[in-house]
Amino acid sequence: MRTKTVLTTAALAACLLAAGAVPAATAGTTTTTGTVAAASVGTAAAGAGPARGAVAPGPRLGPCAPGQLCLWPKADFKGRALAHELSDTDIESCVPLPAGATAQALANRTGRPVTVYQSAECAETGEFETYPGRGVWVPQVPYQVRAFKIWER
Repeated sequence: MRTKTVLTTAALAACLLAAGAVPAATAGTTTTTGTVAAASVGTAAAGAGPARGAVAPGPRLGPCAPGQLCLWPKADFKGRALAHELSDTDIESCVPLPAGATAQALANRTGRPVTVYQSAECAETGEFETYPGRGVWVPQVPYQVRAFKIWER
């Protein structure tokens, strides 16, 4: 059995924001690698051009309202997202995606941890990962997501 919890990097985001390396709109968002999404870490001073070793900007964050879990069928938040809210989702129950649907990108803004599963039955024999609910955008999940669980805490 294997699970991995993704931790937010508020301290990293605050440092990058203070250094002017990331726009305020993306501060505090994380990806599975723990980096701030859509940040250009090596950005040089305005008008000076890119710094040596500059990192290209990441994908544009997909739209996902507060309180929602959003799942996109393609990486980098492409395609029509499926949005789920706590009001219409059973907590701590396996929720399979519609028949034939899979997701390759996600945003968790539920305020609760969410585990996504490769298995449509939330089986722990396949791949699965848990993402915190304080605003996490993941442009590429390392497997096809077929189901999820939203946890109480």
